[in-house]
Amino acid sequence: MQIDVYDTYVTTTANKRLHFDVFLPTGKPEETAQQHASEWLKSIGIEAANIKQESCRYCHSESANPKVKDHIQQHGYYIFQMEGCPSPAR
Repeated sequence: MQIDVYDTYVTTTANKRLHFDVFLPTGKPEETAQQHASEWLKSIGIEAANIKQESCRYCHSESANPKVKDHIQQHGYYIFQMEGCPSPAR
């Protein structure tokens, strides 16, 4: 499965910066990545009113590993947590 990677940065109202990637099946519009980023943030207790979305931009495409592929098939997207995220699930 080919996926598109969207590099995403947000800053919370508590001035905490989060950096994560949103992985989507290739060909989905950028708005879909932004929507899934907001859904994920809400799932970890960060509401849209509590963030400033600095970016959610297409970065590159790549082949998904089996874990990512399975997650995307079940949920439509995968979040690759990096800097400032609660507990990176890789």
